Amino acid sequence: MKVVLVGAGGWGYQHARVFSAHPEVEFCAIAGRNPERTQKRADEFKVKAYTDIDEMLDAEKPDLVSLCLPNQGHFEPTMKVLRRGYPLLVEKPLMFKLEEAEAVLEAAGDRFFAICFNHRYAKPVRLAKAALDEGRLGDVIFVTWRFGGEGSSDHPHANLIETQCHGFDMLEHLGGPIRTISASMTDKLGKGLTTMALSLEFESGAVGSLVGSYDTSYAYPDTQRIEVSGTAGRVVIDDTVRRYRFNAAGSELGETWEAGYFNDRDREFHRTFDAYIDAMLQAFKTGAPPPVHARAGLRALKLAHAAIRSHEQGVRVEV
Repeated sequence: MKVVLVGAGGWGYQHARVFSAHPEVEFCAIAGRNPERTQKRADEFKVKAYTDIDEMLDAEKPDLVSLCLPNQGHFEPTMKVLRRGYPLLVEKPLMFKLEEAEAVLEAAGDRFFAICFNHRYAKPVRLAKAALDEGRLGDVIFVTWRFGGEGSSDHPHANLIETQCHGFDMLEHLGGPIRTISASMTDKLGKGLTTMALSLEFESGAVGSLVGSYDTSYAYPDTQRIEVSGTAGRVVIDDTVRRYRFNAAGSELGETWEAGYFNDRDREFHRTFDAYIDAMLQAFKTGAPPPVHARAGLRALKLAHAAIRSHEQGVRVEV
């Protein structure tokens, strides 16, 4: 499969790393806005550098385009690639504006259109999903997500849209569809609504919460935590890739997974992207739908905008 990349930034390095090393991929080009940085990244991976997307598509004629650009700069490049008729992988968030997210999905039609919600592919998350699917937790009663670190943006809801989109996706991945949201947010530091607490109701009758912040630190232990509690058991995920724990109701004995001494792949967060790309390319190769379709990005954005309405109006909002 011939793959090109749009984006020469920080996380774009991970796209280049994974595609360049994949045995079924011919990684051939990178397009970026900054000529020097793009050429440096292209030289590092021994591919061609471009500063014009159309020029790259005309010259390389790829099978798949991967797009990784600054969070608020997704719309025009995404539309450009889709209008050229190419299958596409995009980074989160899908968009910041609902009308733009809906427009790109309409432009894609039934074309292969994937989004990178790579948290689903962390080993603890896969173990938690298996436990849920096997019925080991019984009926889910509550689901919680907490994720905080450093961050800043000129958009007042950047944390909610560009970072907690992972939270919305994981909450619904493990707990099912969210029905209503009640939100509290703070601008205590004067840099936007960078910390929030959401109260959630699920269609199943379960309840949940999301706490997110750009006013804390990724260096803190346990800065990311997921808890799913049911009538028959509970699972806890610590720091996405660090630890999975299961306890059956009423038992003081539990099960714990942590990566073993030589298991660097499952203990490293960046490697969740490798696992996701493996699944995505397998689906693309066989003509199957993406393992995480871009519609999941629209869903996360709709939940974010429901939270914004709830905070602004001081009411619980139905999604």
